Amino acid sequence: MSETTDSETIRPETIRPLTLGEILDRTTQLYRRNFLCFAGVAAVPTAVILAVTIPAAALLLVPGIAAAKRNSSPGAGFFALLAVVCVVFVVVAMAATVISQAALIRAVIAAYNGQKLRIREALKSVQPGFWRYLALLFLQGIWVGLIPAVLAGIAVAIVFLLSRVAGGGAAANAAAGFGVFLIAAAAGVIILIRALTYSLAMPACIAEDKPAWESLMRSKKLSKGTRGRILLMFFLVWLLSVAVSMIGYIPIIIVSIVVAAMGKSAGTAATGAVLLVVAEIGNVLINFTIQTLITPVYLIGLVLFYFDQRIRSEGYDIEWMMQRAGLAGSNAPPGQIQTAPGIDPRSAPGPGTLIG
Repeated sequence: MSETTDSETIRPETIRPLTLGEILDRTTQLYRRNFLCFAGVAAVPTAVILAVTIPAAALLLVPGIAAAKRNSSPGAGFFALLAVVCVVFVVVAMAATVISQAALIRAVIAAYNGQKLRIREALKSVQPGFWRYLALLFLQGIWVGLIPAVLAGIAVAIVFLLSRVAGGGAAANAAAGFGVFLIAAAAGVIILIRALTYSLAMPACIAEDKPAWESLMRSKKLSKGTRGRILLMFFLVWLLSVAVSMIGYIPIIIVSIVVAAMGKSAGTAATGAVLLVVAEIGNVLINFTIQTLITPVYLIGLVLFYFDQRIRSEGYDIEWMMQRAGLAGSNAPPGQIQTAPGIDPRSAPGPGTLIG
């Protein structure tokens, strides 16, 4: 069951437009007060992928070792098994990512409305809309990244073709290289702008129960005027992930140095293999830590930006107060926030009211 805190008082400052600093501060507070739920949900994709990857790697290792002992290349059966493992891995990774992101956003929306969801509740709440969320992420990937990348690839091919037509001399090659650089830079800028434009699509899809394409268009409308602030938030979260990575790599570097020193003194040939294993284990642990600790931060920020833009451009604060007063009823305007299943929005504290 979800927990609500009816004893919380409604504070007007929780439903006003926020500055970037206030959004970051509220992100920190929401994360701290709901850490176990957010971190637990964020850990799902990596945990599931590891659960699939480890037995799959063991399954592929056996025929690979057998082929190596026979001094022959793996047969067709090995490559068929490899293809099946790759397909299963991609499907599982996509499903786990969709479930984790949607469950995190649902948990953040619940926390924003003064409710608490447990990890199991958050994950289970994704089930009714799973295919819609999957379609949204798939469409978002195509619209934001794939189309600009394909167009950039076509442009690069044209540049190389023109370079060959021009004779392929040093000057033509230099011009072609500069043209490729400009195309890649332009594609990167376009992808970044489109990513910011459609960054609020998943919060809109979940909060307003909209289809995938409508969610993208909704994000395009809501993100106007705040894309620079979202970019700055992404940059700060990236810096945080870099800091976490650096902290995580320090003990791994120390262990690698110690193992290398021991191997050198003992004169063993297995030192390189040990270092490789240590480094790989370290990479897995660091990636798992970043996935668990950092992913909720930018998703919390996006949800707060979503509500902030609704307050700024649509008067969501007035709409919410009408709901609290019982005036909205069944005639509530389109885009009304959907709370956690089975919870009456009028019984929850105000948006942004923090619960402990």
